Amino acid sequence: MMKKVFGKAAVPLSMAVRAGDYVYVSGQVPVVDGVVVEGGIVAQTAAVLDHVTAVLKTAGCEMSDVVKTFAILTDAGNFEEFNKVYATYFPVAPPARTTIEAGLMADIMVEIEAIAYKPIG
Repeated sequence: MMKKVFGKAAVPLSMAVRAGDYVYVSGQVPVVDGVVVEGGIVAQTAAVLDHVTAVLKTAGCEMSDVVKTFAILTDAGNFEEFNKVYATYFPVAPPARTTIEAGLMADIMVEIEAIAYKPIG
């Protein structure tokens, strides 16, 4: 199986890894230039999904190639607002998704990882 790594982070992880026809995107957080995005769950969700979009692009994929996401919210009370933003990034045939409530670092309210499927060649 061919494995290719995309992007580097300040911590020991790859932004994405292609393994065969799948691209695994590490959990993305709402941080820009080392600063947590302000503006609540709406702004943070948009920032995270913008990061996912950008990482997928480096691996030759688009959001429409995403088959599964895993989302972490620090407050389940933000689920409705999160969903409204999330839906704008996946307007047709959204991927399978798991969403949980858990603590995250700093003032981060959301983290999302993704798996995309795009055959090589």
